[in-house]
Amino acid sequence: KCRVNLSIVHRKQNLTSVSEFFLTGLSDNPGLQPLLFGLFLSMYLVSVLGNLLIILVVSSDSHLHTPMYFFLSNLSLADIGFISTTVPKMIVDIQTQSRVISYVGCLTQMSFLILFGCMDGMFLTAMAYDRFVAICHPLHYSVIMNPHLCGFLVLVSFCVSLLDSQLHNLIVLQLTCFKDVEISNFFCDPSQLLNLACSDTFTNNVVMYFVGVISGFLPISGIFFSYYKIVSSILRIPSTGGKYKAFSTCGSHLSVVCLFYGTAIGVYLGSALLPSPRKDMVASVVYTVVTPMLNPFIYSLRNRDIKSALWRSLRRLG
Repeated sequence: KCRVNLSIVHRKQNLTSVSEFFLTGLSDNPGLQPLLFGLFLSMYLVSVLGNLLIILVVSSDSHLHTPMYFFLSNLSLADIGFISTTVPKMIVDIQTQSRVISYVGCLTQMSFLILFGCMDGMFLTAMAYDRFVAICHPLHYSVIMNPHLCGFLVLVSFCVSLLDSQLHNLIVLQLTCFKDVEISNFFCDPSQLLNLACSDTFTNNVVMYFVGVISGFLPISGIFFSYYKIVSSILRIPSTGGKYKAFSTCGSHLSVVCLFYGTAIGVYLGSALLPSPRKDMVASVVYTVVTPMLNPFIYSLRNRDIKSALWRSLRRLG
């Protein structure tokens, strides 16, 4: 009823100026709300605590003071910001039974979502480069991956992500008229905001997808190139055990890359080619909620160094 009244009021005003939007959420079924509340609260807590644990273990254990784990701790920090941009708002909306978000709040949420999402991709690229240097140039690893380069890569990742975020913001700020206030998702999706515009958004759509493709294509290209070189080097190793040992250091990273980029690309291509709000929403849950939650498990369960550091920390506490 609130949604209908809100939409009617704005349509009577021709939506020349919008002060708030309405997020449809995952379901309107009242019976599912307690289940969704408990599920997403649990996933959020697991994600935040798991990523915080990775950061604490890496920072407190001197054995993990290496470029690989430096990037991993930054990835965990970005994951905390990424999931904190959407899930707390959704949990509050379920609890208060209000899915209204202000215009400023919508733009702010969108900006941080793109910022942390892009940072995830950039850190995954830096980690791929780190593995490339470690496997293809092991004798020069400590010289190439020095602290100055690692700090520079983190700074570049942040600056590129901030630029991407602000470009999306500028595109949305160009929209002065909206034909509806209902966003078919649980967060402010920039592509859906463009679809709600009552003016011709072809140029804005082209620019937004171009920016999205560039910010996604460049990191993916770097990751593919790094692994092309890695696989080429591994295949030249004569022993099977040596090949397995070299490739095992990349398993966790590849798993996260496939999970993150697979769902993100699916959402982008799906919304562009075959628009389906329900499918887009499910894919959005995977890459905004499930991926940040699974990253700590993937790295802790598949990584001997992390597991050893966790045991050492538990023994010190005991």
